[in-house]
Amino acid sequence: AFYYALALVVVGMLSANVISGQVDHALGYTHNDMGPLRRHRPLIRATRVQTLAISSTLMAALSLLMGTLVMVGAVGIMGMDASHLPLLWLYSVCAVAVSGIGALTLLAVFGTPGMLVATLVFIGMAVPTAGATTPVEALPGFYRFLAEFEPLRQITGGLRSILYYDAQADAGLTRGWVMMAAGLMAAALFGFSVTGWYDRKGLHRI
Repeated sequence: AFYYALALVVVGMLSANVISGQVDHALGYTHNDMGPLRRHRPLIRATRVQTLAISSTLMAALSLLMGTLVMVGAVGIMGMDASHLPLLWLYSVCAVAVSGIGALTLLAVFGTPGMLVATLVFIGMAVPTAGATTPVEALPGFYRFLAEFEPLRQITGGLRSILYYDAQADAGLTRGWVMMAAGLMAAALFGFSVTGWYDRKGLHRI
């Protein structure tokens, strides 16, 4: 469950990085290198809020494909034992979407350093608190605090319920859904509030 959850989070982050770059290229803010060729499109004046909305919508659509590919790779190719396949697929897609939109929010707010912040939040601080290699109770107080809301642990808990405990709600599945929804709402509130403030202050990208 831990490695499957880690794959979903990493795929979400990488997808967000690709989408962010391609949206900026499509809007004419950056160039796009394809081997030895460099392409630059005419500038389309889009606000930061509009750019984040476009990127998040594309991330939600791409998560359908990426969540499916992760599940096919784990179950179909590597032979992971899994029942409740429709629920596992839905949970996988949502996990990729939430992770990706969270990373897009950090990219929109912090710019290029946002991917470093996303790596710290979704990987650096998340792996030790996931409870996969070390029980949370054995961690220092700071990490026990982080474990209450770090995305990877919440996603892992829901997957553990689906894979090992017959998808029982009280085995971590309900908490996984609730925390993913809370994370998505927090990312949207933070991202659109800050980018909206940037726009109102005239901090345009041109």
